[in-house]
Amino acid sequence: MERKKILITIDWFLPGTKSGGPVRSYANMISHLGAYHDFYIITRDTDYCSDEVYKNVKSNAWNQLNEHTFVYYISKDRLNNENLKKLLNETPFDFVYINGIYSWYFSILPLWILRKQQNVIVAARGMLNPQAFSVKGFRKKTFLQIARFFRLYKNVTFHATNEDEAEHIRTCVGNEINIKIAPNLPRAQKDAVVIEKQKHTPTRFVNIARISIEKGTLKMIEALHKVEHDLILDIYGPIYDKIYWEKCKQAIQNLPKNITINYEGILPSEEVPQRLGHYDFFVLLSEGENFGHAILEAFMAGCPVIISNKTPWKHLQSRHIGWDVSLDNTSEIASTFEQAIQISDKEYLEYSNNALKYSKEFSKNPELLMLNLELFK
Repeated sequence: MERKKILITIDWFLPGTKSGGPVRSYANMISHLGAYHDFYIITRDTDYCSDEVYKNVKSNAWNQLNEHTFVYYISKDRLNNENLKKLLNETPFDFVYINGIYSWYFSILPLWILRKQQNVIVAARGMLNPQAFSVKGFRKKTFLQIARFFRLYKNVTFHATNEDEAEHIRTCVGNEINIKIAPNLPRAQKDAVVIEKQKHTPTRFVNIARISIEKGTLKMIEALHKVEHDLILDIYGPIYDKIYWEKCKQAIQNLPKNITINYEGILPSEEVPQRLGHYDFFVLLSEGENFGHAILEAFMAGCPVIISNKTPWKHLQSRHIGWDVSLDNTSEIASTFEQAIQISDKEYLEYSNNALKYSKEFSKNPELLMLNLELFK
């Protein structure tokens, strides 16, 4: 296979972790595909919601992360149309891979500058899924109307992670658009073995996600008002909306005494796999995920999950690896927490080992790698 140069534009990248899934998606992709291609990433020199420049990074210059990964970190004062155009035009590439839809500097402007190029891929990252329009929906729909009018996506190939997302892209952009489907790749890590894992007393739950409406933080907390058994829930993640977090804190204060919730701040991405192993269940009641890396990583840690039915991970109870519940029924969510707390140690061990086995089957499926390599053909 001919080794190609893949140019990626993305708002935030390693060593940043606060923006969540996209950074993990690209880090995983590069880890798996670095044996086949070279990657050149153009990104900011700060993390999401931060003005602090990354340590050990040279701004406004190419930094070599490893033998196949090079990153250009742009400083805030140099991030403008002229400099970005110059950088894009001076960087040789075989494919350009644009992250997201709505970012001016890293989605819209690169697409416009490179509109005459043929090998342009746009990763929608769930931004065209129906639930994504619950936040700033009018602005997003207006932009998409303008984009269709100017045929912004005329020569573009979209990357969808599943057929549902592909259908959402067609609905928003047009049926004639070219789409390639390739699931996200998992974090590369050594095989783990869960041996006689037992539930804690009280049962320990963990939520790792951005604290925001779309991630369902408040809905998760409110459901716990109806749980009668003891439990501990630790929450990790950046606070996206301070007003929303104040509502969450108020809901926490009104919980019954049998429920303990701790906010543990931001968890560095590299610590996620090991930290997950300290908990009995992973919880994520998001309005939607086009993949959900944290869900897969919970399975990889032998940690059964309680998630919404708005993700690609479905029919979990029939597999005995967790529950995918409706967000419209708070009583069902509370009942699921109760069910998780009350399963026996023997049944919990079965769930835990099934989750680990399921993650291995998914991660080692050779079709995953093949489909991702097909993106750049």
